[in-house]
Amino acid sequence: MASSGSARLLVASNRGPLQFTERDDGQLEASRGGGGLVSGLSGLGSDGVVWVCAALSDGDRAAARKVEGGRLDRDGHDTGGMAVRMLDIDPATFHRAYNAIANSTLWFIHHLLYAIPTAPAFDASFHREWSSYEAYNRAFAEALAEEAAEGAKVLVQDYHLTLLPQVLRDLRPDLRIAHFSHTPWAPVDYFRLLPTEVARETLLGMLGADHAGFHSPRWARAFAACCVEYLGAEGDETQVRHAGRTTRLGVHPLGVDADALRERASRHDVESRLGALRDKLGDRQAIIRVDRTELSKNISRGLLAYRELLRRYPQWRGKVTHLASAYPSRHDLPEYREYTAQVQRMAVEIEDEFGTDDWRPIVLDVTDDYARSLALYRVGDVLLVNPVRDGMNLVAKEVPVLSENGCAVVLSTEAGVADEFGEDALLVNPFDVSGTADALDRALSMSREERRARTDRLAEVSVRLPPSAWLAAQVEALD
Repeated sequence: MASSGSARLLVASNRGPLQFTERDDGQLEASRGGGGLVSGLSGLGSDGVVWVCAALSDGDRAAARKVEGGRLDRDGHDTGGMAVRMLDIDPATFHRAYNAIANSTLWFIHHLLYAIPTAPAFDASFHREWSSYEAYNRAFAEALAEEAAEGAKVLVQDYHLTLLPQVLRDLRPDLRIAHFSHTPWAPVDYFRLLPTEVARETLLGMLGADHAGFHSPRWARAFAACCVEYLGAEGDETQVRHAGRTTRLGVHPLGVDADALRERASRHDVESRLGALRDKLGDRQAIIRVDRTELSKNISRGLLAYRELLRRYPQWRGKVTHLASAYPSRHDLPEYREYTAQVQRMAVEIEDEFGTDDWRPIVLDVTDDYARSLALYRVGDVLLVNPVRDGMNLVAKEVPVLSENGCAVVLSTEAGVADEFGEDALLVNPFDVSGTADALDRALSMSREERRARTDRLAEVSVRLPPSAWLAAQVEALD
């Protein structure tokens, strides 16, 4: 396919920098997205950059259909100076690709979430869904091929688009392509759950990239091991060689934009919530957590650990409050709706067992309130981050940056960030409820001086690779 575009740098991701909602008067209202990609791209400049994303809602689809090719920047929208192309993919195809494959298959594989006696079961419906995932990736490839100038660089993001690098290479072999996985990568024995041809297609899709990036060396090693096992490739954590091509592997642990985070955390809406939280706490210590009610985040075992803390270490009753923000995630999937309900039931049980007239042992908030989350970051004495598995976990990096009095971090060994934090965090097996309760006791008992010193060291680690540098490293890896 010949070059017809002018973009020198292209980004492909499921979610883009804009989202649209339809007002009561029928007009579309746009809002800017946040996150590392948006802020990282702003640091690279906008000239010659095209961002290709999917329309996620009815409002997005209406906006994409108003202008040829879905080019939002040509319809008067504030896209931060960059070109944004939003793909209006058939809703049924998108649903099967996004919900059934990306979120209910690949996410479950890489986070080791399946209840093996009953799931997965890859039947005829699955293979129809996989065909939609292939079509979804192909739609991105065709759009990128149209927009890219000769020899352009393309940054592909995450598990939604694992097939894209090879499909795009087939269309435009002149392009330099990078793929970044924000998730962990499954070990070989778990990756074997996938049908063999699906597993091979996933790996071959990734190997279409010149550079494949991960948050942790563990995930890079796991990917290489899967390539060796399934494809007969040669590889280690630095590269994979297969069929005459070499895909270099890189570790880019995304960090925090400290200045932007501190500025946002100093605004009035955060200050007002901070005052309310301090009134609730009084002179008690706060164990905080901020998570989506995502199965991999392991909130339920965290609550079991807190309950065991109060049972086995009764000296903390009345002296600590668990402030938990657990906002709903992926509620179009039944497993996630039930998980949210389970978390709420467990919080009520803890309240019923330990609560008194003048002490609430747990305050659970299930609304998505970013200002409240930032207030929790500032007020917390102990942070609990205990995922079953996590590619990175940015909350663990954001809290040390904002902590006012020092915050001990109780951290799962299975989070990618554990590789960077090491012994300055209190590392726990995420399945060991009793061990997590012991770590919470140790964190609560820690002196202010030790807590502050640990927090300062963790904050230094957390800002080493802010979004702009993280994204720039991937661009540079293609040179």
